[in-house]
Amino acid sequence: MIDFSLTEEQEIFRATLREFAAREITPLAERCDRSGEYPRHLFAKLGALGYLGVALPPEHGGSGGDAVTFTILAEELARASAGIALGVYVHVALALSAVSAFGSEEQRQRYLVPGVGGEKVGAWAFAEADAGSDPGGIRTRARRDGDDYVVSGAKMFITNGTFADFVVATVSTAPERGTKGLSLLVIERGTPGFRAARRIEMLGVRAAETAELVFEDCRVPAQNLLGEENTGFAAAMRTLTRGRIMAAAFAVGLASAAFESALAYARTRHAFGQPIGAFQGLAWMLADMSTAIEAARLLTWQAAWKAARGEPHVLEASRAKLFATGACTRVCEQALQIQGGSGYAMESPAQRFYRDCKVLEIGEGTSQIQRNTIARLLELPA
Repeated sequence: MIDFSLTEEQEIFRATLREFAAREITPLAERCDRSGEYPRHLFAKLGALGYLGVALPPEHGGSGGDAVTFTILAEELARASAGIALGVYVHVALALSAVSAFGSEEQRQRYLVPGVGGEKVGAWAFAEADAGSDPGGIRTRARRDGDDYVVSGAKMFITNGTFADFVVATVSTAPERGTKGLSLLVIERGTPGFRAARRIEMLGVRAAETAELVFEDCRVPAQNLLGEENTGFAAAMRTLTRGRIMAAAFAVGLASAAFESALAYARTRHAFGQPIGAFQGLAWMLADMSTAIEAARLLTWQAAWKAARGEPHVLEASRAKLFATGACTRVCEQALQIQGGSGYAMESPAQRFYRDCKVLEIGEGTSQIQRNTIARLLELPA
């Protein structure tokens, strides 16, 4: 029998993390959204408390927690601020996870250990202008030249791109082989020929600094290759599968924040002599929102539970990501509707939740890509 109750240790972890987020993150959410500036000092605080290493190996500074504990981290941080949580998510679930899974011991000491401590911040450089859902469209080229790779190309929509100390970049090392010719390279900030060309202004999650990265004959030591050459597609997909579980948890956290704001408003706002939550129309909206959030959480925990047990979980991860992100969009929209003009005002968190949610249906594989994955795994007749 599957037991979805959290362990005592996980309950304590969630309670202390929620307290930390309420104290250190929530008060920054509105200001960082307005300014578009990421509070980088939080990485050091999160690292010092062990939060950045909850699902990473103890020998590299982590605590060795399982995927369920990792989902708690993503949910609680997103509940406090989606924009701030996104920067942490990319650093931990993508950049550090890739180094941990595929890096050499020397690479882990150089990037993973300081990354877990919050001393270095990572980014994940996968998407390009013509390559996101289509990895075969990646045009960033890495040509071997002696002891180096010479990298040329550009990456788009890179979270943490303006300030990351290193990026894990998906590059083409054998263009003629398509996706079978992709590799992962760690490229450090300050490497000649590597620059953040521009900051990209986004509709939502504005605290997460998003950039276009450009590589112009950028020489990267061959020792910065993660894993084997031309195995980057499988490595990236494995990293993204785990990332999709975290994206689902992220959606649950953001939806919970939006729901809680709408519930509080429905209890205190009066119309026609009673709280508006007493009207059946609004009460049913809140009931549906609550149900959708709990269903999304259970799908997410199911995927995390299977991942923690080492069982195949690609199907479960895609289902969780598809459902949770769609539910989050609907919940955030309904939360704004319930709060009416007050929610539409820029001083209200409701409008921020509404702007933040949509990116979750786009990043880490669009909802359409998740449907393709689910359909493929159903083994439909050709």
